[in-house]
Amino acid sequence: MTDDADSRHDRVTHHPTPGVANSLAHWTTARSPLRVAINYVVVWLVRISPSLKLKRWLMRRIGVTVGDGVSWGLEATPDVFWPDLITLEDHAIIGYDATILCHEFLQDEYRTGEVVVGERAMIGAGAIVLPGVEIGEGASVAANSLVTRDVPPGETVAGVPAVPMRTRDGDGSDAEANET
Repeated sequence: MTDDADSRHDRVTHHPTPGVANSLAHWTTARSPLRVAINYVVVWLVRISPSLKLKRWLMRRIGVTVGDGVSWGLEATPDVFWPDLITLEDHAIIGYDATILCHEFLQDEYRTGEVVVGERAMIGAGAIVLPGVEIGEGASVAANSLVTRDVPPGETVAGVPAVPMRTRDGDGSDAEANET
């Protein structure tokens, strides 16, 4: 994972909300209800369509930046409120039931942040990617992981929260997969 000095939190925009109600109560001032309704219908179609070509076309209609050859799994969900903050680079794979979030509704504010999935990166089934995260080229996210930090190019992460995978070295002791 990358250094905390350049974390997803540095790329997330904070939007304070007024009053005592939590930020989700103010969602209609954060995003047009009509836009969210249209996004929801399109996302529903993306989730159930078996056609990768149709999925890519539909996601582009709601503002997702979709590279060539992107594969979007069944039931996978792009952010419904801010899909325009998602970039999927060429040949990325998003697994079954994975979720890419570009927003967080909190008590006194909501936050938004772009998510970038690098070229030939893979996100496993059921994984969740939080706002502001960058998944590097050729990186892999294991199934059911929660990605709270950037994933460097070529790295494999797993868990809740996702951390680099460990591998056995020649003498049987554990060693970081990215150490030489």
